[in-house]
Amino acid sequence: MPAVPEPILDIRGLTKTYKGGTTALAGVDLTINKGEIFALLGPNGAGKTTLIGAVCGLVRPSGGTIHAFGRDVSRHWRDVRRRIGLVPQELSFDMFDQVERSVAYSRGMFGSPPDSARIEEVLRSLSLWDKRSAKIRELSGGMKRRVMIAKALSHEPELLFLDEPTAGVDVELRRDMWHQIGELRERGTTVILTTHYIEEAEEMADRVGVINKGRLLLVDDKDAIMGKLGRTEARVTLAEPLAAVPASLAPFAVSLEGGGGTLHYRGGDGTGKGKREIAEILRLLVAEGIIFEAIDTKETSLEEIFVGLVEHGLEPARAEEAA
Repeated sequence: MPAVPEPILDIRGLTKTYKGGTTALAGVDLTINKGEIFALLGPNGAGKTTLIGAVCGLVRPSGGTIHAFGRDVSRHWRDVRRRIGLVPQELSFDMFDQVERSVAYSRGMFGSPPDSARIEEVLRSLSLWDKRSAKIRELSGGMKRRVMIAKALSHEPELLFLDEPTAGVDVELRRDMWHQIGELRERGTTVILTTHYIEEAEEMADRVGVINKGRLLLVDDKDAIMGKLGRTEARVTLAEPLAAVPASLAPFAVSLEGGGGTLHYRGGDGTGKGKREIAEILRLLVAEGIIFEAIDTKETSLEEIFVGLVEHGLEPARAEEAA
């Protein structure tokens, strides 16, 4: 029997309404398992940063419960906060401080004893050791972002929040940081990241959540999301137009376009069923002597699923129907 995942964070019915009536979180339920990388996707204002702030003690929830490491955050927030690392979206430094000293100071802020070996380890892992004596103001934007991660890792957190960790960095540096985050997971750190970059979720995350207007629309494994909401499309250009779809193709989701000159298929379930059906459609066309000149296929991406959920405000059940 496979081991049951151990939850490190359990959120139930979390709400946050600000003065003036703005609802940032509307009954969020979310469980994060120990050792996983979880990506939270959503547009600006969706509630991502508010959710992180509630867990880290920076935002007071209006309702609901948060348990981290098996403890109620509202009652044991000091103990819980010492075990959490946070890399906020906005860079915040004493720009005239030196890199190594700034990171060491962050470790002390969480009550951890001085440990120069740990600080060196963190700085080396983020390719910052050569910059340890540099003033933060002298660093590039990408390097400043690395320093923020180093500060968050200085006290060896068990749970790490990364709020838009690669915002404003170039593609090469972004991929390097993905590698660093993967290494953190290998060391046992649980990572929750928010991002606008769908490829980040596809590259790193074990599970993905989509949030919009304070509501979680979907939480699942990447492969399961593709299986539920993914679709395959194909357009077959025919040598001669057809007056109607052949009877042999009735079991498939096909239609004629362009005056009967194109056979359009849209079906499957994101698990390879679409490809198998397309192969069968082509076999049937050949069997009936129907000549085709070209075929163009396309599979739904995670980004298209995300955009559909956010732009059309679909609940998970309706999203499956619409995908």
